[in-house]
Amino acid sequence: MLEMRPDCERCGTDLPAEAPGAFICSFECTFCAPCAEELDDACPNCGGELMDRPTRAKKLHDKYPPSATRKHKP
Repeated sequence: MLEMRPDCERCGTDLPAEAPGAFICSFECTFCAPCAEELDDACPNCGGELMDRPTRAKKLHDKYPPSATRKHKP
């Protein structure tokens, strides 16, 4: 199951699990759409391809909570 990280690692923008607009690589490094575009859809951590992250319905958050650990590295 995906961690559904709560923020962009590059700029810190909030990325709610139920909202579109997040991009991830195979290691779940997570970026917002503007940062992914600036990175040319390539993860700066592993070099992997950044893809659209699926959303998780809000009604499932109690049973399958998204991560609360922020990964932004200023």
